[in-house]
Amino acid sequence: MTTNETCKTVLVVDDHDLIRMGICKLLAEVPGITVIGQAASGEEAITRVRELSPDIVFMDVRMPGIGGLEATERILSHYPKTRVIVVSAFNDDFYPASLLKAGACGYITKKADCDQIKAAVETALSGGIYVNPELAQIMVANGMKSGGKSSPLSRLSQRELQIAALITSGIRAKDVAKTLFVSPKTINTYKYRIYEKLGVSNDVELTLAAVKYGLVDPSELI
Repeated sequence: MTTNETCKTVLVVDDHDLIRMGICKLLAEVPGITVIGQAASGEEAITRVRELSPDIVFMDVRMPGIGGLEATERILSHYPKTRVIVVSAFNDDFYPASLLKAGACGYITKKADCDQIKAAVETALSGGIYVNPELAQIMVANGMKSGGKSSPLSRLSQRELQIAALITSGIRAKDVAKTLFVSPKTINTYKYRIYEKLGVSNDVELTLAAVKYGLVDPSELI
C-alpha cells in the first residue's frame, strides 16, 4: 500500500453471503488491508460503522431496507472521514453519478478483479475518486450519445431517488415510511412528485421507467 504504510480496516456490505465472501477473499490479496466486519443491509452497515469505525466501506447498492444509496448518505453525514467504495452489479452510468454525488469515492462492478479493487482502495485513501475503466468508458460513451443530456432520473432529489427505488422493489408506501422514519403521507407526497417529474401516473409505469433508466435490475422483478 503506497498511500499509507499503516494497515487500513474495511467493512464489506452486501446482502448475498457468497458475494461478501468473494469480496473479502479479493481484499485479502490487497497489501495493507484488513477486513474487520461484514453487513448484509444498509441499516446493519450503519450500525457496524458506528461500532467498528472502518477506514473503508465496500457498499452494495441494492439491498433490503434503506439500500446502499441511503446508507452511504447516512454514514458520510456522521462519519465524513470514512471512504465508501460502491460495488454493484449495475454497469451503467446512472448509479455511479448518484452514488458519487452522495459522497462515495469509488464505484466498481462485481466483476472487478484484484487489481481494480487495489486501485480503488489506493485512490480512495489518497483522496481521489475511482471508477473502473470499463464503466468509465460506458459513462463517456453514453454522454456522447445523449449529447450531454442526463437521465430523467437525474431530475429526482436523492430522497426521491431512494423512495422510487424502494417503491419499485415492491415495498408498500407504509413500509417505506417505516424504513425511512417518516409518515405515510410524506411518502405519498414524494411519490406523486416523482410521478410528475418522470411523467408517469402509477406504480406500474414508475417501475417500467425505473427499469428503462437503470434504477432497477429487471431480473429482480421476476
